[in-house]
Amino acid sequence: MNGATDIQPDAVLESLLAKGGRSNRRASLAKMHELCRRQHEAGSRDFSLSAIGRLAEAEGIMKGRALYNAPSADYRALIEAWATYAGPPAPKPPKTLASHEYLMRIEDPAIRSIMQAIIAERDKLKAQLNVLKANGQVTVDRRPLAATVAAVPHAQSVTAPAMAAQFTPSEREALQKAVSEHYLEERGLREGSHGEIVNARGRTVFEVGFARAIRKVLA
Repeated sequence: MNGATDIQPDAVLESLLAKGGRSNRRASLAKMHELCRRQHEAGSRDFSLSAIGRLAEAEGIMKGRALYNAPSADYRALIEAWATYAGPPAPKPPKTLASHEYLMRIEDPAIRSIMQAIIAERDKLKAQLNVLKANGQVTVDRRPLAATVAAVPHAQSVTAPAMAAQFTPSEREALQKAVSEHYLEERGLREGSHGEIVNARGRTVFEVGFARAIRKVLA
């Protein structure tokens, strides 16, 4: 076997069996060793007590929870030898965000790019909002840039520029098209009663208020 270390589980098993004891204990250790061998040959590096315990219980070797008891120290030593031999578990692949998955379903690259920018802006605003909440009372001024912001004692003031003024005519048209009934219908989507975008199966593609938010931005 090509393990990650020089530790040989076979040698560990031999040392455990050499301690003697009841025949059923020796048989169970041999079965546990064979179970771990199959786990390793299958390419798995998950030798956690919970994972091996489930397999051992399914094969009738012992109850999975018994591995955590003091009398099961030899079984744990054998499992740990296999875990060291196999190496650390492979890192889990990064989870794809649901918003990214939905964006990839938008065929029009221009609209997809604009939607991606809107989602990024939403996430940025959420993060900023959390910071503002942590700082106590805040006065948010939503007037256009260059507007005068009145000072409020013991409060912070934030000026939020109008997003609609930043869009080019083609970007505005693309956004209007993205939430139009005809465009959504062509792609098997529809707008829900609360501004959410759902697919033909009724699953939410964009959250509640999404379409309304775009229309407010364009207003």
